[in-house]
Amino acid sequence: MRRSALALFAALLLPVPAAGQTLMGRASVTDGDTLEIRGERIRMAAIDAPESRQHCLDGAGQSYACGRRAAMALADRIGVATVRCEATGRDRFGRLVAECFAGSTNLNAWMVESGWAVPLIRFGGRKYESYQDRARAARRGMWQGQFELPEDFRRRARN
Repeated sequence: MRRSALALFAALLLPVPAAGQTLMGRASVTDGDTLEIRGERIRMAAIDAPESRQHCLDGAGQSYACGRRAAMALADRIGVATVRCEATGRDRFGRLVAECFAGSTNLNAWMVESGWAVPLIRFGGRKYESYQDRARAARRGMWQGQFELPEDFRRRARN
């Protein structure tokens, strides 16, 4: 409870960027849907990647660290490119929420299409559903086997 109160207080101290504000720079990958640019944590809007400690089953039924694989896929895709993130606001943890690009590649869409993230429909992810359909059909990323939705994994881990 105290931690969430501190997070809320910290979020109130941060200026909420207007929709469309852009942050650019060299990005480091925290996990499959979170980046950091110049000390600013950025939650990629409308997608959800597996948690760093989350495991999935591959096509042969073998467990693998899909959360770490998702983060590595994003890091590999970005490489040394400059990343541009267009802000839509902040989340309840104070992170900037944004759609991010490496060159002309929409990284949010790329993560879903590569099978390492799923769209968050209730947060505007409907626009990524066709990317998920392509990932599922091609059995890319997590779609190669079985996985628990990241939000279900987090809920189960809390209980």
